[in-house]
Amino acid sequence: MLDPILALAYAGLLLLLSFVLLRPDEGLFWQWQRQRQLTHRVLSEDALKHIYKNELINNVTTLDSVTGAIGISGNQAAILLHEMAKHGLLKLEGTEFKLTKRGRVSALHILRAHRLWEHYLSEQTGFVESEWHERADLHEHNMTLDDIDSLSNSLGNPTHDPHGDPIPTSSGDLVYHGGIPLSSQEIGQRLHIVHLEDEPKTLYSQLVALGLHPGMEIQVLEIGQHFVRIWAAGDEHVIAPLLASNISVVPVSEPDLDDMDESERLSNLDIGRSCRVMRISRQCRGLERRRLLDLGVLPGTVIKAEMRSPSGDPTAYRIREALIGLRKEQASMISVVPL
Repeated sequence: MLDPILALAYAGLLLLLSFVLLRPDEGLFWQWQRQRQLTHRVLSEDALKHIYKNELINNVTTLDSVTGAIGISGNQAAILLHEMAKHGLLKLEGTEFKLTKRGRVSALHILRAHRLWEHYLSEQTGFVESEWHERADLHEHNMTLDDIDSLSNSLGNPTHDPHGDPIPTSSGDLVYHGGIPLSSQEIGQRLHIVHLEDEPKTLYSQLVALGLHPGMEIQVLEIGQHFVRIWAAGDEHVIAPLLASNISVVPVSEPDLDDMDESERLSNLDIGRSCRVMRISRQCRGLERRRLLDLGVLPGTVIKAEMRSPSGDPTAYRIREALIGLRKEQASMISVVPL
């Protein structure tokens, strides 16, 4: 016969387990259910975004392309796409998946959320460029239409994200940048960067490391079978054709102040010399830009290079009677005229 105390202990333990698992809203079972639903929704929205981007550039979307884009098995992708088709989000034509009108509206919603978040991260936070895309991926699935409209209004309803991609309006309209790949340009032509492709991340990281950004002026110096040689921001760069194809450009007729010669950068000012600020590069964004503005780095401000640290970086500059230390990468984004 079971000991009454032991039986009571078993019953108590069973009740405790039931409470932990099935407690309304907060039980582990319901948390698992919500996570399962969220995961399915995230995968569906990622698939919508993938198909929409393919349609924009006339690429065919297949089961294999969806599998590779959202990182699931072929069997999982087949089940996911079948359920999306049942909900009227897409249709299958032969072996190609295409969005329905309802699917396109949903894709624009998630794309708008993503690109607005990237704009927010670039202008309002201190996160580096290589982090914008992945962080936007995390937030885009948790925003309602009202959340997206509110974010857009707070940012001044921008038309493009920091990479140059168009941000859909609330009605689904897009303002395209009109750029063409750098790899197809003529030698000697002066060009404006209007878009940097941020996927895949490995290629985008290389573009960021080169200091390239939308709004910058560049020039093609040479095009070979396995390389493209360009001039940008006072320096020469040799890049692979694949990397060049991820840079969209348009011809320009007027000089761009972001195409600063190295001798016009604050970082190049000799110790003891003074200069007058012309402008801060567009590459300097968000918190970093606001810090420079708060320090008084404005057009017309006179700055003097006072001393350099033993390691060579940072350098102390006298700005409005205050001694301010700036790293070389910060000073290089300030265009000046030596006095």
